[in-house]
Amino acid sequence: MDLDVLSTPGHLIGLAARGFARLSEARLKPLGFGVGHLPVLVALQDGRASTQRDLARFARVEQPPMAQMLARMERDGLIQRAPDPADGRSRRITLTPVAQARLPDAIATLLHGNQEALRGFTDEEARLFIALLARLIANLDRLTGAEAPPGTPASGEGG
Repeated sequence: MDLDVLSTPGHLIGLAARGFARLSEARLKPLGFGVGHLPVLVALQDGRASTQRDLARFARVEQPPMAQMLARMERDGLIQRAPDPADGRSRRITLTPVAQARLPDAIATLLHGNQEALRGFTDEEARLFIALLARLIANLDRLTGAEAPPGTPASGEGG
């Protein structure tokens, strides 16, 4: 395949990611969320994570940026922290009632935006596109030594 640098998957996926981020930020802002909040909120809602370390792993970010985001989310009334009864050094993070009430609308908003972005794709093309992206992410995780969080399409489950 003979591509110029502006036609490479990395460049095109970067453009698509920035476009999705702009769309999502604009639509989530009225609900009091940022696009970066969603992996954390979903992980907390589904019980996939409840500590800062687990949330950072799930969202595939380093601990310092996760700590900053959690501090902002706590300030904004989206999460609350309490001592972990099983480990006094750790704190359990949970959603506040405000976040729980707004989360279904946020998820619906993101899903609708994804449907709009895939307009003109057949259902089969959309499924194939998602499967190919999951494979690409798994390849990138292998190349960079990143560990895919359990239950994510890139780890071979779901999707």
